[in-house]
Amino acid sequence: MTLRTLGQSDLKITPTGIGAWAIGGGKWEFGWGPQDDEESIAAIHAGLDLGMNWVDTAAAYGLGHSETVVGRAVKSSGARPYIFTKCSLVWDESGKISHNLQAASVRREAEASLKRLGIDTIDLYQIHWGAWHGQPESASPGSIEEAVWELARLKAEGKIRNIGLSNFSTQQMQRALQIAPIASLQPQYSLLARDVEFSILPFTLEHKIGVIVYSPMASGLLTGAMTRERIGALPEDDWRKHSPSFQEPLLSRNLRLVEKLRAIGQHHNATPGEVAIAWTLQNPAVTGAIIGIRSAQQAKGIAGAAGIRLSTDDMRDLQQALTRQAA
Repeated sequence: MTLRTLGQSDLKITPTGIGAWAIGGGKWEFGWGPQDDEESIAAIHAGLDLGMNWVDTAAAYGLGHSETVVGRAVKSSGARPYIFTKCSLVWDESGKISHNLQAASVRREAEASLKRLGIDTIDLYQIHWGAWHGQPESASPGSIEEAVWELARLKAEGKIRNIGLSNFSTQQMQRALQIAPIASLQPQYSLLARDVEFSILPFTLEHKIGVIVYSPMASGLLTGAMTRERIGALPEDDWRKHSPSFQEPLLSRNLRLVEKLRAIGQHHNATPGEVAIAWTLQNPAVTGAIIGIRSAQQAKGIAGAAGIRLSTDDMRDLQQALTRQAA
């Protein structure tokens, strides 16, 4: 794959990378149901074998479990990929997640992540949320400024290589930039989640901040493999089972969009999911897309996304499908 420089950092990343949210498994607030760890490790190895050179995870995914699995996979792989993870979401003994931007918490989280991952340096360490659950920033201890200052100290110590942000507004990004250089932003972006196009992505372009988007296939909805029957059979601890996008009236409209992706994919010998990913990668602000995979088979099913170049007609057809969907 052609490498892309992530913002103004020294990271040269492939257009697609391995997402490890789902491999955190179930039994936590944003879980994806049961997941076999050996299958997760095989999925990561398959993604690396297909040329992807980075893995994105977070401490909160599976309450530390995703990082542990990523660490095992990387230790048993040939070459070490870049490893990206996140801080600011912490949990108590009962598994309840809360948000913390205090320097002491950020440092504790970084040390814990390094240990779970089994590495000496995190290539990109991201603040997971600037604010949590739609609450004001004042609802969380600490501040964005305090957290970024601590990340700058961790970088000076060599424990992290680059500072990143996730789910930040333009105003929050501006404040972070006053403290330290920011390598990247990680926003949600897909054909079904386009709010960031209006101000956030233009801001990153202007300030030369790299962008790695998450959920480019809308958490599996745009893969072409999601059906009403499959959604009905999702376990109760899979958060998607209760998401409005996976329920009527949105579900029928979203599945119609999948059929348009399937039709376009036939011209590119690609799956609907690969077309959905390619669509995000054609935005000039986007450096890379995080591809959540739970099996080696899933990795192979999206491997061609980085090589697809959608035509003007393809982009117009998708825009028309979206317009009709919103009508």
